[in-house]
Amino acid sequence: MIQEACVAIEDIEERERRAREVKYSRRNRIRYIDRLLNELEMLNLAERTQVPERLAMELHRLMAESAVVELVQQPRPDSVTEAMDVLYEIQDSLMLTEADDD
Repeated sequence: MIQEACVAIEDIEERERRAREVKYSRRNRIRYIDRLLNELEMLNLAERTQVPERLAMELHRLMAESAVVELVQQPRPDSVTEAMDVLYEIQDSLMLTEADDD
């Protein structure tokens, strides 16, 4: 009986650990997207229209990893504002998922 209780406690602790990992992973991804959005906003304020290659590569990776199916199927955005729109879509999907978890 004590052994069964120990196993049940270990299972609960493992589920909680996994839930925390998912939660913090999502939050870190949102912070990362915020940083990219900030960089793109600075480019937009400077009236730059082209997305620098480094940001374009990071954006492409995020699009490929995204759960937003429409984003995975579209080509890489050409302009700063298009890139910002894509990042907002990804971020919104992450925030909605986080709100569902709470």
